[in-house]
Amino acid sequence: MSGAAAAGKPPVFDADFLRAFDALLRWRRDVRRFRPDAVDPRLIERLAQAAALAPSVGNSQPWRFVLVESAARREAALASFLRCNAAALKAYEGERAKLYASLKLAGLREAPVHLAVFCDHETAAGHGLGRATMPETLDYSAVAAVHTLWLAARAHGLGVGWVSILDPAEIAAALDVPQAWRLIAYLCVGYPQEEHEDPELERAGWQARCGVAFDRR
Repeated sequence: MSGAAAAGKPPVFDADFLRAFDALLRWRRDVRRFRPDAVDPRLIERLAQAAALAPSVGNSQPWRFVLVESAARREAALASFLRCNAAALKAYEGERAKLYASLKLAGLREAPVHLAVFCDHETAAGHGLGRATMPETLDYSAVAAVHTLWLAARAHGLGVGWVSILDPAEIAAALDVPQAWRLIAYLCVGYPQEEHEDPELERAGWQARCGVAFDRR
């Protein structure tokens, strides 16, 4: 980005910035292997502040961040993952089941930071604007915050792993959050053990990256 933006004027995102931004997108990976190094709590707060710059329907800002520090609550998340992962394995057969069993699908034991992101379905912010016909956009807004946090974390050298193989109701109960909060993401955050541009599932032979195709109508 060339120079500081003058008052009232947007910054100019030059070619160097665009190249760096493309690299950020390419190197944003779902991390499952973390170093034990502690993460400065001020950095986590900074990431949450960056996430809060994400777009939201009607400016509803429905994201709610829960830093999971209790050992008992972390164990509850791990227990939920282990149960759900065992159940998921049963859905596969043969070589696909063998491959699934070999995958590392969470860094819950190793990650120094556990961060749960919820969507508050009773938020008064936004006054319902924009979601009468598509109420799911409230959840989408929280997802946008997760992605923004993910990119910000990568820019600071942190890795993020999104753990989706767990029971949302169990996590909500373990964290004792308001009933109107819906779990969007349970994130593991920390410094990665290794760096790769390609997704781990692609390297493991689970699924190659698909090309982008536009449907013109």
